[in-house]
Amino acid sequence: MQLRTDLAIEAREIAGDRVAGMDYHEYREHGMKISRLTVKTSRARQILGKELGTYITVELPSLTDNFSETDGRVKTIGREIRRLLPVNGLLLVAGLGNEQITPDALGPKTGARVLATRHITGELARATGLDRLRPVAVMNTGVTGQTGIETGEYILSVVKRIKPTAVIAVDALASRRVERLGCTLQISDAGISPGAGVGNHRVRIDRETIGVPVIAIGVPTVVDARTFAGDLIGEARLHSVSFPDDRQMVVIPREIDLLTDRASRLLGFSLNAAMQNAFELKDLVSLM
Repeated sequence: MQLRTDLAIEAREIAGDRVAGMDYHEYREHGMKISRLTVKTSRARQILGKELGTYITVELPSLTDNFSETDGRVKTIGREIRRLLPVNGLLLVAGLGNEQITPDALGPKTGARVLATRHITGELARATGLDRLRPVAVMNTGVTGQTGIETGEYILSVVKRIKPTAVIAVDALASRRVERLGCTLQISDAGISPGAGVGNHRVRIDRETIGVPVIAIGVPTVVDARTFAGDLIGEARLHSVSFPDDRQMVVIPREIDLLTDRASRLLGFSLNAAMQNAFELKDLVSLM
């Protein structure tokens, strides 16, 4: 049975922690466990099922618990994101997903909380003291079923036009464990395959296909039902479990609306902290 997961930390759990060609270390800060896993060789890529690159996983208290916009967690996550970004130049934040489906709405909801600044230029910027803002553009891609356009094609067309130094793609992820939903955050410089965690593979979005670095950020909001059943009853007995019409089904938490809303707030403020580090977090909040 294939255990579907978008999380590199879970791929490591499945493969074991002694995979050659993989580096791993972790630390704690502001009540969060932060781990950094680097896939360095083709052999490690094959075993883990993860592309070459760095995967930062932040495990934090459930997002059903509230937080303030100037919480130390926001600054810490923002710092981890900033480490993967180019120092200068325009950044494009792309919110992936379908805003009409709550577990898939993380990307567009996060995009709505990111400070778009590309248009703030000239004398107005200088007179208001906003000339230190880094240029940022924001787009929500929708999904192919809504637009008839592959998400990767949509992003590529915008990249060719405005020429950012990097793309930050925000999307909902799939985990293999219910307890990780809404309390795990992954940041990676390896790009993203939209829908892969639930068996709906689309064109991969990464440096090779887009032409600039792609930083992928997400929070798991669903667990594949077959993977969940396998964890509950054991893989050996899973063949006796049937799903109606062999459908692809997922498990979501009851409080998914609250989790998605608070996760998008956390990501939005963390992205602003990462991209606009010339400003204090409280000043950025006042601009939004």
